[in-house]
Amino acid sequence: MSIQVTTLDNGFRVVTDVIDTVETAAVGVWVGVGARHEKKEINGVAHLLEHMAFKGTERRSARAIAEEIESVGGHLNAFTSRENTAYFARVLKDDVPLAVDILADILQNSTFEAGELERERAVIIQEIGQASDTPEDVVFDRFQETAYPGQPLGRPILGSAENVGAMSREVIAGYMRENYAARAMVLAASGRVEHDALVTIAEDAFGGLPTNGGPNRAPARYRGGDVFESRELEQVHLVLGFDGVPFKDDDYFTLSVLSNLLGGGMSSRLFQEIREKRGLVYSIYSFTASYADGGLFGVYAGTGEKQVEELLPVMCEEIANVGASIGEDELARVKAQLKAGILMALESTSARLERIGSHMLVYGRVLDVAEVVDAIEAVDLGQDPVPGIGDDLSQRLRPVAVDPLHVLHAEAHGSKGVLDFVGHLAGHFSPRQHALGLGQVGDVGDGDYGAADPRSQRGAVHAVAPMPNVDLGRAVFRVRLGQ
Repeated sequence: MSIQVTTLDNGFRVVTDVIDTVETAAVGVWVGVGARHEKKEINGVAHLLEHMAFKGTERRSARAIAEEIESVGGHLNAFTSRENTAYFARVLKDDVPLAVDILADILQNSTFEAGELERERAVIIQEIGQASDTPEDVVFDRFQETAYPGQPLGRPILGSAENVGAMSREVIAGYMRENYAARAMVLAASGRVEHDALVTIAEDAFGGLPTNGGPNRAPARYRGGDVFESRELEQVHLVLGFDGVPFKDDDYFTLSVLSNLLGGGMSSRLFQEIREKRGLVYSIYSFTASYADGGLFGVYAGTGEKQVEELLPVMCEEIANVGASIGEDELARVKAQLKAGILMALESTSARLERIGSHMLVYGRVLDVAEVVDAIEAVDLGQDPVPGIGDDLSQRLRPVAVDPLHVLHAEAHGSKGVLDFVGHLAGHFSPRQHALGLGQVGDVGDGDYGAADPRSQRGAVHAVAPMPNVDLGRAVFRVRLGQ
């Protein structure tokens, strides 16, 4: 790849990934600010700002923005994540200057007109409602909130309907003014572009951005716990997760390999054992989410209410044994999947754009593909008991996830482990009692079993984030059925 980076006098960065064999270009601005940089009372403002940026500037109406880009066959889009916001366009090579001009305009001259704001608030409230009607979205939001309770990183990206409905033009403009500073922004382009020409365009378009300011973030402090929510659904949606690793952690690629091995494809252990062999789920997968100073690792499953009691112990057993008995062939297959995904993405200008934009914000440079492939290859079996995966990583995860990789077996501490807990749960489980609360660490004593909510007879959304640093010799799991 031909990667070039230039930093303007105000700290604004320009990065290009030139591909001479295509006739198009993907160009965008990555901003190092997202949902975790919001105060509680304005949670959702980053996402609302992303929407409002397309609703008119001092030079263009919302319609003019859409018509100008589409009149040359291009398109605009954007997204908000927990740590960054991106605005991007896909155009023919000769229309890169137009795309940059529009991006610069919406990011510096948006008017946030009252009528447009009122309409867009209503649109986002509809989006929040749609997400609330999607159990998989709900369970992941609950999981995030449980992992990072009372923290910006645990709040939903969309915010609440109440917050969005009350957000004023002044709040949005103030948030943009405080956070959209030159040093927090990157202009990235991939495809048929000329680096020097793009730098010249960027100097005119973004040279006036302030050098001071930029986002401040509260540190990520994983807590954990459990949450469940009863609904009229056909399935139970379950997430079981643990504290993970930041982007720059030495175990980042090891965890990626481990996650892919556990639940990253049709040949993964979870898919083969739980779906193919037992037919307990339609969807099951593992996932990782990394941040600047923290991360998450977990498993999602959606299953019928009658399958829960068989699913849970099998799922826990697979997690417990993930670092054991990894063969050379299995490890090679997992690595091949990861490497193929990276290399196949190089055939897409949009994927390459997202790669270079996000890398500049996370690492301050674009990681070379060969460097990433080498890091994946460096994850190995090592000596028994698998130092590359089963030792180093399990030691990393155990203290912060209720010893998930060995407390799942009761003999680990001579006290109640998760597998015993699941078996105990199964004995008290019936199809009418499926609103499950798993992993709430309570005081020493007998578990308490509340009556099941008679309204919750069709499914549940459920998230579990094990508590960190728990000595199970002094604490036991409580089981709660219904609430």
